[in-house]
Amino acid sequence: MCHACVIDNVKASMLSRRDFFRNSVAASAAFVVAGAASSRPALAQSSGRVVDLTHTLDGDFPTFDGKPGILFKENVNFDASGYQIWELTIFEHSGTHIDAPMHFSRDGTSVDELAPESLVCPLCVVDIKAKAADDANAMVEPADIEAYISANGDIAQGACVAMNSGWQAKLGHPSYRNDAAGNFAFPGFSKAATDMLMEMGAGSIGVDTLSLDPGNSADFAVHTSWLPAGRFGIENLANLDELPAEGATLFVGAPKHRKGTGGPARVMAVV
Repeated sequence: MCHACVIDNVKASMLSRRDFFRNSVAASAAFVVAGAASSRPALAQSSGRVVDLTHTLDGDFPTFDGKPGILFKENVNFDASGYQIWELTIFEHSGTHIDAPMHFSRDGTSVDELAPESLVCPLCVVDIKAKAADDANAMVEPADIEAYISANGDIAQGACVAMNSGWQAKLGHPSYRNDAAGNFAFPGFSKAATDMLMEMGAGSIGVDTLSLDPGNSADFAVHTSWLPAGRFGIENLANLDELPAEGATLFVGAPKHRKGTGGPARVMAVV
């Protein structure tokens, strides 16, 4: 499907969520507070090793629309002034970045309104590298969540559940974004899996690819259900192979610009 068709389909499915948010404020607050409480034992048991989950952002980093996500312009020259400043033009959804609820909801929580407690939480890493090697549009499915729980225990309230598809190895090659025919092709979550995680009280999801939905999604079903429910997502995570499946604590340095739909973030984990 052409990129324009994908966007048109998403626009057609997007409705105002004002009433939804009014009714869900209490529930959202509850799982955020629960997540903060759950993260404290993980912090207490930490060895103190920090893993940077953030890619360096430059004009060559792949973006969904194919345009440079950041542009640099010299504002103050060091030789002339003794100090230097860059003027930056940044598109919110570039590099390792956060998707706030407002990204897919007219009335959703903006990035500056995210509860700080939700940005420090337990991290669960679901490995789907084996099936992603055979299918560029592989998805985290309910069976993957069930297998994770069987091996590692329950998903903690307020946790971030991150997909490790091994896609970082493709960075710098066109296949990070597209298949040979030029179509979007990368792994993501299935809506069935994120619906399950929502019922379990997970607070956020993350991917090591360009989108929470798989590349061949025509309707952005995860974006249009997960984000308007008051939760956030993180895209283009790095170095997930350096983390255990459970036991790490995630720190999301989300930007705080007013009415932001998201933005580049410094994301780290402590294990």
